[in-house]
Amino acid sequence: MALFLCILFFLMAFPVKAADHEKDEQMYKERMELFEKMEAATTIPWYYFAGIDQYERSLRFIRKDLPEPDTISIYIPESKWAGPLNPNQKDKNPATIAAFQGVGIDGNGDGKADRLNGEDVLAAIGRYLMTYGTDHDNIKIALWRYYGRDKAVSIVVGNAKMYKAFGKLDLQQKVFPLPRRFNYTFKNTWGDARGWGGRRIHEGTDIFADYSVPVRSTSYGIVEMKGWNRYGGWRVGIRDINNTYHYYAHLNGFAKDLTLGEAVKPGTVIGGVGSTGYGPPGTSGKFPPHLHYGMYKDNGRTEWSFDPYPHLRQWERAGS
Repeated sequence: MALFLCILFFLMAFPVKAADHEKDEQMYKERMELFEKMEAATTIPWYYFAGIDQYERSLRFIRKDLPEPDTISIYIPESKWAGPLNPNQKDKNPATIAAFQGVGIDGNGDGKADRLNGEDVLAAIGRYLMTYGTDHDNIKIALWRYYGRDKAVSIVVGNAKMYKAFGKLDLQQKVFPLPRRFNYTFKNTWGDARGWGGRRIHEGTDIFADYSVPVRSTSYGIVEMKGWNRYGGWRVGIRDINNTYHYYAHLNGFAKDLTLGEAVKPGTVIGGVGSTGYGPPGTSGKFPPHLHYGMYKDNGRTEWSFDPYPHLRQWERAGS
């Protein structure tokens, strides 16, 4: 009876998962068509539009002050779209919007500048970027003037670099950080007290394994940090397409060709399990070999840690 119920549940769940996958594929297709259309209209490579959109998409999933994301998720406030002095903050007339120095523009040729229309929004962003220039350095300047935050610029540029490197929008695949063929053990220790270096909490999960077991990137991402920390020893930080920062610490060293700014994919070896840290550069052996794995989220204002344990269990069960 139990086996029958399990099979029935699987058969019921499979069409739902298949439908979700088909919906996601359609969304990626629609977004790519819009990005490529903007590239043709502006000569700005599509991956910059995709990078901006994905940065704002990640914010809108975690910020309660922003509406739910749509096909195109770039959010332009009414006052910026219509113009700060425009008495009609819901104005869709391109002429009056321009008169009040709003950024709104008609991108799809329907005679309206609609801030809720993805094509109009992308056209407005494209026109803004073009006022600075279409090369990489000028796009970075335009992004800084728009967001006023270095972290936002680096995330958008990182997103664009990933899209350019892998040539697709679906960069959601994840894997467990250690190859499954090796012996390892871990439990949920996020939030536990830590004493070395002062009172603090444990912002991650420790995965115990033998020295030099390969450590892999769990996701597509950009290598944002590589080096020594007196707490974490040799460590690597990788930011994924969802603006999640993955932190790998206590490594015995780094993969030979790993470089800062590199775009990596799930399964890319970044180093090996070690016991480095708790001292000046080169300190090791103060604790058993293990990987400290942490996850952090940025909401456009600040960054905080969250519990990676459920995600690790999910990736482990997936057998990746």
